[in-house]
Amino acid sequence: MLMVYLRSLVRDEATIDDLFQESMIVAWRKLDECDADRPFGPWLRGIASRLVMAHYRKQKRVPVATHESVLIAVDRHFEDVNRMAGDTWDEKVAALRECIESLPDRQKNVITGRYFDGLHTQVLAERLELKLEACKKRLQRGRAMLAECLRKKGVLSAPETTL
Repeated sequence: MLMVYLRSLVRDEATIDDLFQESMIVAWRKLDECDADRPFGPWLRGIASRLVMAHYRKQKRVPVATHESVLIAVDRHFEDVNRMAGDTWDEKVAALRECIESLPDRQKNVITGRYFDGLHTQVLAERLELKLEACKKRLQRGRAMLAECLRKKGVLSAPETTL
């Protein structure tokens, strides 16, 4: 459901995949802050919407689809859909946990350093004694491996192809 939410706000598939993965990793890191008595979907979509806004700020443009009233309307729609069975947070977290654990150490180290420890890529490269470009490449490969693993587990949909 998070992928569908992101697709409603972003058009580029690679960016959608990156935002999905970043949303899941941020949610994982902040899981302690999630109020178990409140619905999970809005909390996760809130993380995703902040990442979408940051993405557009970096590009120095903000599309109409990210206006607050649009985000609220989309969120309400997704909350209705999210009440359906079979798409639970526990399933998503378990899949992400398994996928992170299955990464080769080279990719696991950069993924955990970047997303769990919150290190900027330059600092991470220095800590791992890598050149910046090598660190970026490992992150890219690690995210791609996570995406493939999550696809195999049915958590992440396959990228759409255009003719």
